[in-house]
Amino acid sequence: MNNKFDALKDDDSGDHDQNEENNTQKDSEKEKNDREKPQSSTKRKAVVPGPAEHPLQYNYTFWYSRRTPGRPTSSQSYEQNIKQIGTFASVEQFWRFYSHMVRPGDLTGHSDFHLFKEGIKPMWEDDANKNGGKWIIRLRKGLASRCWENLILAMLGEQFMVGEEICGAVVSVRFQEDIISIWNKTASDQATTARIRDTLRRVLNLPPNTIMEYKTHTDSIKDNSSFRNTKITL
Repeated sequence: MNNKFDALKDDDSGDHDQNEENNTQKDSEKEKNDREKPQSSTKRKAVVPGPAEHPLQYNYTFWYSRRTPGRPTSSQSYEQNIKQIGTFASVEQFWRFYSHMVRPGDLTGHSDFHLFKEGIKPMWEDDANKNGGKWIIRLRKGLASRCWENLILAMLGEQFMVGEEICGAVVSVRFQEDIISIWNKTASDQATTARIRDTLRRVLNLPPNTIMEYKTHTDSIKDNSSFRNTKITL
């Protein structure tokens, strides 16, 4: 899987740009047709790999959120604040989104990128997340872009080898530090959470003394905080 990503990374600037104009034209025609259809028959089109593209095991959706620090967030205001960037089903579609996105290291303020399996909202309360938790790694400034790329490529390439346990990943840009986290479904499954931790160390090439913190989403809901009061492991 990784080689597939590496090969594509080099030639990403290629063919899809030439087709962009045609696609835009097709898209506007399609939108017109969709508008003219009776409301009941317009279903959201499923995202599928294109011809000759490399399908991923799951479809994923990119999300973005930004908020004013110091203002308490309820889950309702958080949900209003989070925007879907788009969903992809293949390696090529991933690079199309990713190559046009700002790198985490260039984001300002209090911003987050989220990459979750399609159908899972990046919220503690989502059915897929509510019994789970996340591993948290705090990074000094300057490391977020590289770590985020390594993390999401490992996730899309199924390197964690924990079945359906992975829900998604988040990079959180803050003033003093950046934080990356990976969310899993079952916080009580210690063998799985340990395997995710060990894979995370490897794919991010973390120094042996890196502090890694785990927090259940139940605890996050209780104290309305993503990153405070965590269980620290080395």
